Amino acid sequence: MKYQIFGEKEVKNIPWQDRPEGCSDVVWRYSENPVIERDIIPCSNSVFNSAAVPFGDGFAGVFRVDNKARDMELHAGFSKDGIHWEINNEKIVFDTDIEEMKQFYYGYDPRVVFIEDRYYLTWCNGYQYYPTIGIAWTKDFKTFHQTENAFLPFNRNGVLFPRKINGNFAMLSRPSDNGHTPFGDIYYSESPDLTFWGKHRHVMKPVRGWQSTKIGAGPVPIETSEGWLLFYHGVLTSCNGFVYSFSAALLDRDEPWKPVKRARDYLISPQKIYECVGDVPNVTFPCANIVDAATGRIAIYYGCADTCTGLCFTTVDDVIDFLMENSSI
Repeated sequence: MKYQIFGEKEVKNIPWQDRPEGCSDVVWRYSENPVIERDIIPCSNSVFNSAAVPFGDGFAGVFRVDNKARDMELHAGFSKDGIHWEINNEKIVFDTDIEEMKQFYYGYDPRVVFIEDRYYLTWCNGYQYYPTIGIAWTKDFKTFHQTENAFLPFNRNGVLFPRKINGNFAMLSRPSDNGHTPFGDIYYSESPDLTFWGKHRHVMKPVRGWQSTKIGAGPVPIETSEGWLLFYHGVLTSCNGFVYSFSAALLDRDEPWKPVKRARDYLISPQKIYECVGDVPNVTFPCANIVDAATGRIAIYYGCADTCTGLCFTTVDDVIDFLMENSSI
């Protein structure tokens, strides 16, 4: 590998498919996509925008499941190979002593990260029917302990860094509104205890083209010798509505609110039928990446048309080389 990876472990059984012959794309799709169909469990209308991490000798995840009543719920699931998933038909019921957290209104777009001795779950949490960032932790993906919400409404795309920075937990988020937000910048915040958040810093704003309307952090950032590698989504407002694509950026290792490189071009945009046709057309929305430190391989899970879940692949070297050659910074 050309670039060093920090903090990640070897994942020998990472889901993987070699780049197709003749393909020059930096990120390439799994040939059997969608990897998770919308009706994988009896209650589901759709399963998308979900998180997956190495767990034991396989993988575990938290999945956005919009059920047949069209409630937005979170479900846990497990896999031996990261491709074939068994998702619980029953939603997660959070354990909490906080009275204000006991009423669950909705939850969607989860991210999961391992920090120190446990897995932390963040998601867009309905608080009094308004979206903010919920936080919970688990050690077994069976019992989830919910803590305080990170921020006031309105906020989305809360993504924790995989280690503390300056001795504090660190999170990226996107302040928003109560609807289909027609704006959005990425911000950085720190907390000593996951309850009190401050040191808010602006990270990136929308720019021209595929990311001209709004942007938001995607999977958990990957720490490399060149900075924090972040996959993020960007939205273009077309004459037919929003179009969600995604690409990558590098953030400074010590001051992650400072972008070092930022892609000029997208890496994945809605082009395949399962990305263009669904409950919300023209959406590719990344929420999880699994990294093998030994090879630099990256498997990215992304939501497709707010309906099903896709899988795509790249390497740390491929993406950073791409950023070095195609950065707008």
